[in-house]
Amino acid sequence: MNYFTLLIKPVSAVCNLDCKYCFYKRAINVFEKKDNYLMSDEVLRNMISKYLGLGFRENAFGWQGGEPTVAGLDFFEKIVKYQMEYGTTGQIVSNSLQTNGVLIDDNWGDFLNEYKFLVGLSLDGPQEIHDFYRVDYSNKGSFKAVMNAADKLIKHNVEFNILTVLTEYNYDKAEIMYDFFIKNGFRFLQFIPTLEVDETTNKIRDFTIKPAHYLKFLKDLFDIWYERGFPEVSIRTFDSILSYYVDGIQLICPFMKECNSYLVIEHNGDVFPCDFFVYKEWTIGNIVSDDYEDIRKSEKYLKFVKMKTEVNDKCRNCKWFNMCYGDCTKFRIFQNRSPKSISYFCPAWKEFFQYSHSRFKKLADQVIEYRKNNGFV
Repeated sequence: MNYFTLLIKPVSAVCNLDCKYCFYKRAINVFEKKDNYLMSDEVLRNMISKYLGLGFRENAFGWQGGEPTVAGLDFFEKIVKYQMEYGTTGQIVSNSLQTNGVLIDDNWGDFLNEYKFLVGLSLDGPQEIHDFYRVDYSNKGSFKAVMNAADKLIKHNVEFNILTVLTEYNYDKAEIMYDFFIKNGFRFLQFIPTLEVDETTNKIRDFTIKPAHYLKFLKDLFDIWYERGFPEVSIRTFDSILSYYVDGIQLICPFMKECNSYLVIEHNGDVFPCDFFVYKEWTIGNIVSDDYEDIRKSEKYLKFVKMKTEVNDKCRNCKWFNMCYGDCTKFRIFQNRSPKSISYFCPAWKEFFQYSHSRFKKLADQVIEYRKNNGFV
């Protein structure tokens, strides 16, 4: 079986923040309403034991939400216990945690350091930017709590990166955000563009970043990174594009040739092909009753994988097609469109690829030369 990773929602969409642009809030309506959405011991055991039982040398568990730390530290200690119980000699097990940071304290810091969790910390920039959308249920900003979490992670030597959401509010603030992150010692950065549709009206939500504005952000950020960031600062999107120039391999999901690199496991064991596709009609199994092999062979899963390859003829004839393979399926089928539709962000990517091409080639030449001089080839 081809290798894949797990993206796990231990408390579904339950969260202690009320971020206005959160795409996963709607997922709670997919499931039966209940008082407690915490993943049961039965689901946790089956998920871990069946995955490690596949015999992959590397085994990656990604814990997300909602807010996964709401499950409690005891729950995560049980995760590690089961991984040790069901893993075998020679297997490598890695855990990542995407968190808003509100609950991170010294106890969490000790745990995350001891078991080498890689943490993604959601932070949109300085306080005036971050607190615009990232608020709690009393509409109070979460900036101070997130910065406290960063301090705890640094104190306990926990490796972490920053995940920033791009909207119509912050697209023109690339330099402000970049300088803030570098000033605070944050050098591993991810920037995720929003595209959300109101499912009652089928209209694009007003916080969704426009393609022209996404292009501006990409250009502004790339100019800064190229002049004074590379190679000390890692920006995931740019790292992926550079990887393509050097090795012909993209590292980020939207630009991969196929959508089959991970499975989503919800709190009740239901399995989905992607967290953008957590809808009843895209349930492809349940990890308590089904095996991963059968799930990955199911007709519905194969249909999902095929959608990525059903690209528009204009895409196939585009000079940049091998850079993005039509972009993320979600960005093509929004508003009930066909998988063969052009990606919402296509205009931005086409111009950005052209804009950055010569400089990425120069960086790629530097990387290749470095490898040769240091015995990596």
